[in-house]
Amino acid sequence: MFNQLRMDLYRMKKSKSVYVCFLCMLGVIFLSYVMAYLLATPNGQQTALKLGMLTLSELDMGKTYLEGIDLLGMFREANMDGGMYSLIFGIAVTLLVSGDYQGGFIKNILPLHRERWTYVGSKLIASGILNFLYLTAGFAFNALVNLLFHNLVPLSDWKGTLFYLGWVWVVTMGFAALIIMLCVLSRNVTIGVLGAVLGGSGIIVTLLSGITQQFHLSGWEEYTLYFNLTYGPSAYTSAGDLRGVAVGLVFLAVYTAAAMITVMKRDV
Repeated sequence: MFNQLRMDLYRMKKSKSVYVCFLCMLGVIFLSYVMAYLLATPNGQQTALKLGMLTLSELDMGKTYLEGIDLLGMFREANMDGGMYSLIFGIAVTLLVSGDYQGGFIKNILPLHRERWTYVGSKLIASGILNFLYLTAGFAFNALVNLLFHNLVPLSDWKGTLFYLGWVWVVTMGFAALIIMLCVLSRNVTIGVLGAVLGGSGIIVTLLSGITQQFHLSGWEEYTLYFNLTYGPSAYTSAGDLRGVAVGLVFLAVYTAAAMITVMKRDV
């Protein structure tokens, strides 16, 4: 698996799609600060008025836009809570895995492995490294942009930030395992991207929730990846705040096992 992982990391390093997805994430963060500046600061509001983005009656509403939001809150608002990060990260993972099938390299890769499950293990480890880099570099950029906007929002508690990034990494790894499973099942980049869009944006959870509520079935949403990523805690206060970690680990194990079984049972 080490040789496979080394190849995956090399391809990831050279892949343009990895950098394009990362730049998209940074662009969303920057635009979020621009919008916050235009809506919640005196100078920004004057600019927004000139651009027609605000009316005089909306000025007071804009002043409360950033109330209660700190550095971590801005990071969540920009990328995490709405599912944007999952969507971008999911597309990056899709392209990382589907590239083997699209180019026909899978026919050369799998015969080299006596235990085919190591192929999925390598993809998962590579995705975990990419996930860590995306999260940490994204938050660092978030802090840098806040500094460029003259500390538009106050700094967040570093302990809470580390706790948040830690459990978010676990939950998003569960999502990465889902994307890997879809890719090895379908061997199609379109299915992987569709899974990233529908799963990352929460469209599937929202639609199913609307249907099940008609039959008075609710509460299951709290055990989905999307719900925990969107409504999870920003700081540790009790053992209940670890629910997201538990949910992420369960989905990570289930989807990884399904992907490994698929790779081992299906013909190349």
